[in-house]
Amino acid sequence: MTTATPAPTAPINKIGLTKQEYVGGKSTLCAGCGHDSITAQLINAAWEMNIEAHKVGKYSGIGCSSKTPAYFFNQAWGFNSVHGRMPAVATGASMANKGLMNIGVSGDGDSMSIGLGQLCHMIRRNVPMIYIIEDNGVYGLTKGQFSATADKGSVLKHGAVNRLEPIDPVTLAIELGCGFVARSFSGNPKQMNAIMKAAMAYKGTAIIDIISPCVTFNNHDSSTKSYKNVKDHEMPLHELNFVQFAELEQVDIEPGTAETVTFPDGSRVTFRNVKDDYDATDALSAMKAIKDSHARGEFLTGLLYINPEKPDFNTLLNTVDTPLVNQDLETLRPSKAVLDEIMESLK
Repeated sequence: MTTATPAPTAPINKIGLTKQEYVGGKSTLCAGCGHDSITAQLINAAWEMNIEAHKVGKYSGIGCSSKTPAYFFNQAWGFNSVHGRMPAVATGASMANKGLMNIGVSGDGDSMSIGLGQLCHMIRRNVPMIYIIEDNGVYGLTKGQFSATADKGSVLKHGAVNRLEPIDPVTLAIELGCGFVARSFSGNPKQMNAIMKAAMAYKGTAIIDIISPCVTFNNHDSSTKSYKNVKDHEMPLHELNFVQFAELEQVDIEPGTAETVTFPDGSRVTFRNVKDDYDATDALSAMKAIKDSHARGEFLTGLLYINPEKPDFNTLLNTVDTPLVNQDLETLRPSKAVLDEIMESLK
């Protein structure tokens, strides 16, 4: 008599969830789209970080990127905004409930064109939000026209050449004072995973520009954002290792070229430099390194700049811990005395 071998059980994280419980709907993107690789690493990172999905707000604008939030965290709250207006919606949600982890997925068109003003003010306010830009250099939903991030001289599938200078999301973010700025490539899952976990531990605006080739309109030899071109020209700054606060007692960080940045909650990011003398806490050095890489035709990837001590928007405004939806009416409605005091202060 033989006994059946029991089916292996799926591993669970520290809050008792399997990775499958972080998955959303089935993707309807083109087969091989880099955006799906980004989704996979968001799921992996959240599972490893023991994130409670029902405490996540996920947001998007318009474009192929706007579909991505449907494919992860089916228990999270979600809002698909109008074109370029996602930052305003996320800002309001964050102020109404500071306990939410906010994850926005946008595209290079949604962020660098119609939504550029909104993005700038979100960074200026340091709204606590992970803002992922799925960057392919084209408008994939409207048949592949150049976007504002398309490199000068890049060629479309039908032969049109881009004559305009591009907007670079990461140098713009650093210039605006963003405290967490990274760039990665959808073909580099290990790097994406480390960056996403670090962003999940960061308190403030975290900009992650991920080059994600469009397999339908922008993956040919003449495109600078094709899979092959990015793979051939990617220049990682460093090896990244993210260590959660709960795991610190198990980690021995070796001396030498390793540089460690500690977050306020005790979590750490450790850099082992590939590029000599790169300091991820120095904004000017970061800007120079990025611009030098552009001049060489390279894509510099990694955690480009970090300032973990910068206060976020809710801290600056001293917003309440209890979500507004759970506040009683008397707390939300100012009394006549309070209104009179406000009016008097405006005279």
